[in-house]
Amino acid sequence: MRITRRSLLAGFTLGMLLAGTLTAPAHATHQGCAAGTLDPAGLVAAVGQIPDRELTTTSVQLRVTTPDGCWRGAFGVRDLRSSAPVPANARVRIGSVTKVFTAVVVYQLVAEGQLDLDEPVRPHLPDLIPADWPTITVRQLLAHTSGLPSPVLPDGLDWQLAHRYDRWTPEQIVRSALTNPPEYAPGAAQRYTNMGYIVAGILIERVTGTSYPEQLRQRILRPLGLRDTYAPGTATGIRGPHVRGYQQVNRAGRTELVDATRWSQTFTPASGDLVSTLADLDRFAAALFDGRLLAPAQQRELFTHPWAGAGYSNGGLSSVRLPDGHTFWGKSGARYGYQALIGALDDGSVRLAFAATPTDAKADGQSALAQRVFGAVLALA
Repeated sequence: MRITRRSLLAGFTLGMLLAGTLTAPAHATHQGCAAGTLDPAGLVAAVGQIPDRELTTTSVQLRVTTPDGCWRGAFGVRDLRSSAPVPANARVRIGSVTKVFTAVVVYQLVAEGQLDLDEPVRPHLPDLIPADWPTITVRQLLAHTSGLPSPVLPDGLDWQLAHRYDRWTPEQIVRSALTNPPEYAPGAAQRYTNMGYIVAGILIERVTGTSYPEQLRQRILRPLGLRDTYAPGTATGIRGPHVRGYQQVNRAGRTELVDATRWSQTFTPASGDLVSTLADLDRFAAALFDGRLLAPAQQRELFTHPWAGAGYSNGGLSSVRLPDGHTFWGKSGARYGYQALIGALDDGSVRLAFAATPTDAKADGQSALAQRVFGAVLALA
């Protein structure tokens, strides 16, 4: 599917561009979101016009919880052909927010004594990690300090599009990556990649004897009632109500939009492949910050940085220290056509779940909308 901006914008009225803001009445609840007295005006202003005139973003979903109440808004369209509104509780790809789920499973295994954060990974994966490879610990996988290299693939979006239905196994990814030398000595630096979490997903399977998706279901999804969150495996589509994602492609000097909804996520197992909804993400974040998912020792560890000034915690989370002494923790993610973010104050009193369908989700500039929303949320704290 290829759509030009000019042909598409001709079909939008101003009402369509501004439609889609959903605000529950003060006495109502929406998927556990009680309105209270929270004023969403700043949040709506931060999102702005969706879809925008340049079609850089086609939909936004936002859910914010504060001591004054909860607010949920949906902006834009489900897809560009019909211009239908965003479905209630629409599913999206959450990209690297997946890593937080994986970290929780690993820390639960640590609490049970099935893993130790300081033990070497190789004894569990002798067929994947060479005997002469530098020693990597479980903690280093989750803290992005392992030094594991990534596979080297051809550059360019055209190659990605041509191979978007390819199927990879986690083991294939690791073997391909380890044909390259270590990026640095384990523990000597911190560099954000998917590799540590891909290996962590394999580690979960080797230790438990069951699949990563099944461990996810047993330990997080079923206990929390997250019925709309799942690992897609080899399926390229998104099942159930969802919004469609698009990717900008430049061809012959003209920008086109290619439907990126159907895309194999097998290249990011346990690190960026999950599908979820804002309601599920918020429930997961609430449980994480309430301490319902981890024992106290593992809870502290997940929110601890490997050293002062490190960009990510031992659970892969980013943090912002606020003037009042509180810390806001968060994790973002992006796949082609999709962007997601979860975050909360350290006491869990303010939570944010955000999802969008930017048309260049992997570009640096796509953080601008999320930053505006983040600022509006902090103004409510």
